Amino acid sequence: MSTSGAVPTSPAGPRSGASTPSRPAQRSTSSYTALAQRVREAGLLHRRRGYYLRRIVVVASALAALATSVQVVGDFWWVLLLAPVLALTLTQVAFLGHDAAHQQIFSSPRANAIASRCLASLIAGLSHGWWLGKHNIHHAAPNQVGRDTDIDSKLLAFHPDALEGKGRLHRWFLTHQGFWLFPLLLVEGFNLHVDSATAVLRRRRDEPRSATRAVKRRYVDLLMLTTRWAVYAGVLLAAMSPAKAGLFIVAELACFGVLLGGAFVPNHTGMPILARGKKMDFLHRQVITSRNVAGGLLVDFFMGGLNRQVEHHLFPSMPRPNLKLVQPMVRRHCEDLGVPYTEASFPGAYAAVVTYLNTVGMAGRRNISCPLAAQLRS
Repeated sequence: MSTSGAVPTSPAGPRSGASTPSRPAQRSTSSYTALAQRVREAGLLHRRRGYYLRRIVVVASALAALATSVQVVGDFWWVLLLAPVLALTLTQVAFLGHDAAHQQIFSSPRANAIASRCLASLIAGLSHGWWLGKHNIHHAAPNQVGRDTDIDSKLLAFHPDALEGKGRLHRWFLTHQGFWLFPLLLVEGFNLHVDSATAVLRRRRDEPRSATRAVKRRYVDLLMLTTRWAVYAGVLLAAMSPAKAGLFIVAELACFGVLLGGAFVPNHTGMPILARGKKMDFLHRQVITSRNVAGGLLVDFFMGGLNRQVEHHLFPSMPRPNLKLVQPMVRRHCEDLGVPYTEASFPGAYAAVVTYLNTVGMAGRRNISCPLAAQLRS
């Protein structure tokens, strides 16, 4: 996920090897303003309440049907087959919470905030305040070292600077980290819930002030999370033994991590990394660090609209169904400016992610820089 200064090469897919244009920032800024004006005039920022109402009704009905099905199946091993279905439904809930947090559903910021908190904390089980704080930073500085926490990981190295201070065993692991990514997604659901609960339950003295703001109204989130887990456990224990209930939760969290994590991983990983303190205009920053994932309705469904990451980063408050409508306009605009616009197939995007992660990891093992790593360090 990343750039340092202007990174001319990355295994990100079709045009990711193009160098960052040297046009004046003022021209890019005014050009984005002109693009935004055309988008507004086309009505693509207007709310799509009917679309979101239908999706909310569908996920609410699915959750009710799943709760009923669990009681009907009861204390039989077949009940575990419902866990992946629940994970899929909760992933769609998380996508809706994401859209509400970006002010995509309602005209009122307060209504969006309430909807997002209910969808994220009360239903999906992830603290709205914790997620919103880190996600806002990501949108402001995608793939920038020292700012975007999405490229900070204790286990993986998303850029060469992250290799520093790692032990020999850890460096060996990192040489194959691209392949380890897939089994690691199985525990991503656990990690997300643990990080969310930790942020809500306590604040360490060494946390930056931004982390405090990120968990605003933590007690509301804490109440919602507690209620959510109490209802979840109650529904399961009313139908099955504690052992089966525990296995059900483990299976659901594993599938949830694969589905939700899998939707986020291809969007920025393997794209240029921005060095600490690097200044860049909004249009270039958002476009060159993002990758779109091409595909049909299935890709749209499983990635929750995040497969049009370029458009989402340029217009974060644009309703999800409008992203495909604005895509041709954005692509033409980038071509006119000479700004690299990256789009890959679903397999191609993941191949680029694996190649990039392994390249970064191998650079640490050799203790020398391959061309990609050298550019990332520049």
